[in-house]
Amino acid sequence: MGKHKNVLISKLYEIKDGKLIRKARKCPRCGSFMAKHENRYSCGKCGYTEFIT
Repeated sequence: MGKHKNVLISKLYEIKDGKLIRKARKCPRCGSFMAKHENRYSCGKCGYTEFIT
């Protein structure tokens, strides 16, 4: 069994008016997707974390 759950890339984007829009947050440091946890957003690539207040 794997440790991580695979995410379908189609769930991270949506198309509105012919434009591709990201649904998930973008990391301000490296530009990759950020994971949403219970009390924070975190980037798995560079380790940047933002806490939800």
